[in-house]
Amino acid sequence: MSDLQPDRPARPSKPMKPRLVLGAILGLAALSTAGFGLWIASLPPASVALTPPPVPQAERDALLAALKPKRPRPLVAIVGINDATETTDYLLPPGILKRADVAEVVSLATGPGPVRLFPALTVQPDATIAAFDAAHPRGADYVIVPAMSRDDDPVVTGWLRDQARKGAVIVGICAGAKVVAAAGLLKGKRAVTHWYYLDRLRKIDPTIAHAPDRRMVADGGVVTTTGITASMPMMLTLIEAIAGRPRAEAVARDLGIARWDARHASGSFRLTRPFAATVLANRLAFWNHEELGIALAPGMDEISLALAVDAWSRTYRSKVTAYASSGTVETRNGIRLIPDRQGTDGPEARVPIFADSPPAEALDRTLEAITARYGASTTDIVTMQLEYPR
Repeated sequence: MSDLQPDRPARPSKPMKPRLVLGAILGLAALSTAGFGLWIASLPPASVALTPPPVPQAERDALLAALKPKRPRPLVAIVGINDATETTDYLLPPGILKRADVAEVVSLATGPGPVRLFPALTVQPDATIAAFDAAHPRGADYVIVPAMSRDDDPVVTGWLRDQARKGAVIVGICAGAKVVAAAGLLKGKRAVTHWYYLDRLRKIDPTIAHAPDRRMVADGGVVTTTGITASMPMMLTLIEAIAGRPRAEAVARDLGIARWDARHASGSFRLTRPFAATVLANRLAFWNHEELGIALAPGMDEISLALAVDAWSRTYRSKVTAYASSGTVETRNGIRLIPDRQGTDGPEARVPIFADSPPAEALDRTLEAITARYGASTTDIVTMQLEYPR
């Protein structure tokens, strides 16, 4: 007699009761919250405001020497990928250099069409990389590399290696240092980057030697900087190398910047318990999130604009939407912005630009406005992301 039993019709599975589903979801949420809580509790309690150590004059002289131009009016190229390049990193270098009028400056993209910036704004570049190469077969004197959503874009990394072979000084702004490292141009060299991405930089190339307490550092034809706001002192240093100290001082006064040397207190910028807790709280409080509008106007200052939208977009409470009546708006120094929304009406809440103040002062006023709207803890996470030494 066979041990096999005749097939029986399968019993229909009972649907899970809504109460059980809700209980499972709440249980998972509790476990996740507990995990986040333990992680946050393991972080340092607070960031310490440290005094940056002095930079020896010999090191400062070496930085300027590394940036000396090969021709009286050098060519500067800022490169970005079309789908995601950092706002301030991409807009401040051309804005400051064109203000100084000491070089030919072009903004490039890997492909045709606009460059979407993160966390806000869209811009029409001057040319593609291919068009630049056709017009300038000798290459650029300086190539500015912003942070990008991908460190290893093959078009960018290949082009950077080609520009370096032609003699260009490669300048990695903020997390743009990771892109430079992915191109293989930081092997065995001293470098800095945004504090949050330092470990990632080391993983890309373990031979890189981090240079603590420096806001910018040069080594072997490559210059790198710390976080987002370091683009201001970096561009002033480049202006000084090209056109001399008096010209740099004049531009610095126009920007509202008192000093722009390489001093930096690296230990003041790190992931802390208050930082993580504020980011988490702001993310979870979705009912308090809001859309803020900014009206793009011809001739507006692109530096103040970039700093303002970058800061407001890093609160984890607000999203910035740019609007204008026309399809393209040209800034003070010829940067062509493309609005997110076309028309004269934008979101009811507006981003103040403080056009009556120099850009650096406008940033301070922006941070004060963020404090008034969202509180000091949110302003702290913004300044930490910008790596801004207040």
